[in-house]
This record gives sequence, C-alpha cells and structure tokens, in this order.
Amino acid sequence: MQIGNAELDELYRGYIAPTLSAAGYEPKRVDKHNDGELLKPKITEFISEAGIIVADLTNERPNVYLEVGYTMGLGKYRNLILTCREDHYHGSPNYDSGKHRIHFDLNGYDILFWSPDKKKEFATELLKTIKRRTYITQPSNEVNFDEDWFTDHKSKSFKGLHNQGLSGYMEVMCSLDGAYGFNQIHLRDAAREAPISTFGWPIGAFMNSEPFKPRPVNDGIIAEIVTPESDWGKTYDYWAIRSNASFYLLQNLFEDTRGKQLIFFDTRIVRITETILYLARLYHQLKISITTPLHITIAHGGLSGRTIRAAGRRMIFLERTSTQDKVVTKIDTTVGELEAKLTDHVETITKDLFVLFDYFELERTILEDIVTNFVNGKIS
Repeated sequence: MQIGNAELDELYRGYIAPTLSAAGYEPKRVDKHNDGELLKPKITEFISEAGIIVADLTNERPNVYLEVGYTMGLGKYRNLILTCREDHYHGSPNYDSGKHRIHFDLNGYDILFWSPDKKKEFATELLKTIKRRTYITQPSNEVNFDEDWFTDHKSKSFKGLHNQGLSGYMEVMCSLDGAYGFNQIHLRDAAREAPISTFGWPIGAFMNSEPFKPRPVNDGIIAEIVTPESDWGKTYDYWAIRSNASFYLLQNLFEDTRGKQLIFFDTRIVRITETILYLARLYHQLKISITTPLHITIAHGGLSGRTIRAAGRRMIFLERTSTQDKVVTKIDTTVGELEAKLTDHVETITKDLFVLFDYFELERTILEDIVTNFVNGKIS
C-alpha cells in the first residue's frame, strides 16, 4: 500500500484493519509499527511472520510490487491477498489506459477490487476471502471424508453404467486442498457454465429439464443422464460436485457409440483435454484461487480386448489390442496449471492409457495438434 496517500490511509483505517481484526488477526502496517527501525528489514520480517498479507496495488507503487514478489518468493501464495482500486482493471468501465494499471505479471492472479463508493461491500468480500485463506493456511485436525464421498458415488454410478449394459468408461475424481463451503445454488450455477460444447456431447453435461437436471443433495449436487436407446446407442453420464468443490464423473466411452471393442486415440486425447479444461472453468466460476493445489485421478476401464484406432483420418497400421482392463493416472497440480500445463497433463494421462495397447506411442507434435485444435474450437 502506498505510504502517505490519504485515500488509502482511510481505506486501511476504516475497512482493512477492522476486517482483519474481525477475522482474528492483529492488523499491522510496517510504516506505523516499525518502532523507528529501518523499513526494509522490518518489511521482510513482517512478511515472514504474517498469517495474512494484504497488498494493495493501487497507484503502481514499485515497493509494493517488490514486497509482493518477496512474499511469493517465500512460497506464501495462500497467505497473500491482492487488492486494488477498480479503475486500474482493464475490464472496468472506469479504466483509463493512460493512467494507473495492474502490471501484466499479476493480471492472472485473483485480485479483490474496491471502489470509493463501495467500500463496505469490499470489506464484506475481504472478510470472506480472509476466512477462506485461513482455512487453507492453518493446519486442520479434521478428517477429510472425500474418500468416503467418492466411494459412495462410485457405487451409485457404476450400478447405473452396468444397468445400461455398458462396460467401457472414463472416471474422473478431483479434490482440492483447503476447506470450502459452497451452497447448492453456487454449485449449480458454476456447473451450468463449465461444460464445453466443441465435442458435441460435453463432459459434465448440464440439462435444464427433468429427469436429468442436477439435483440438490445435502452436500452438493448430482446429475445422472441415461439414454436407453438412441441413434448412437446407449449412453450413461453421472457427475457430482460436493460443497467443498470436489468433483466426480463417470461416463461411458464415446467409442462404444461407433463400434464394438474399439478405442480411438484422438478421441481420448480430446476427451481428456476437455475434462481438464472443464475443471479449470468450474473452479474459475467458483472463484477458487489459481494457486490452490488440486489432485486429479482419471481412470479408463473396460479396456480388455479393445483395439486402438483413430476416429479421424489418421491411420494405425498394426492391430494393437489391450489385454489389461483398467488404467489409473494421478496428477497433482494447481488450479492455474490446469490450463498452463494442459498439454503436459494430457500427455501424462494418455501415455499411461496408450501403452497398454501393445506399446502404442504417439508423437508429441500430433498430440499438441489435437489439443491445440480443441482449444481453438476444432475436432481433428
């Protein structure tokens, strides 16, 4: 925060400091609590010891950016809350490109904006953010019941899959570090915006009508979409989002609508790409920080006896059949890296899958081409 600025001093005294106190923290400003010591070493000491660090980017002060960089260098991303006056944001109707702005290297981070006429609303959102970060940064003795939650949905969804007479599937499980508490309306609204329509039938398909629209349950929302008979044959989709933002999905293999005992390598690349982008969109809608760690498990099953081929014009000249029935890949990443490392994640998952088909390998350039085309709205 800029030192000696009357507007920012008032923001700190009237809103930031009281909000920190309300959240159980002792608010300190290094220029006010340094006991006459040199500022630079005191700043680093404050940052090192602080449980929550509020850094206001208003007016582009170089020292503030330096202190933010020092905080990140200590790995205290989850302790750091960035704030700024809203007219610095390029998407604001009050933005003036000739005046102050947010530097590009912080544009991708979550920033809590305030405006002079809505400081009370800012304080309310700041308190919510502090509480969320406190849950994430403080150790917890609570048991994580996600394993039981996943097990419950696995049991329900596989029963539905088998009732359809289907055996091939892709299963997705994703959980995040930290404690979140979204209500069913927030989850529903985020789930509505997350699907990507490029492929046709999307991952996490959202239906607005009975009997397939998402249902609210005690700890989240659930959707089960069953097509007994269609031009494509039988299909099955089941997905659930928990109040803590954990995600579960079971979906029959699309390949079973095109032929028996097949798997298409290009379709698998597309579907895995879509899954990762779906998660990125879902967590963006829920406003979860891009620095939040998350853990993804993707399983493919019903593989034994399937032959790998291409859905498009690409050719595989040898018959390659899997003798194994299931493969599971786990990835630890962050919300921001879902998109930033998209191709790497897709390659990791597909390598584990493809190798079961008599050591089938794919050149990185081909995979990159398929991923890039999907991101650009094309199926190749």
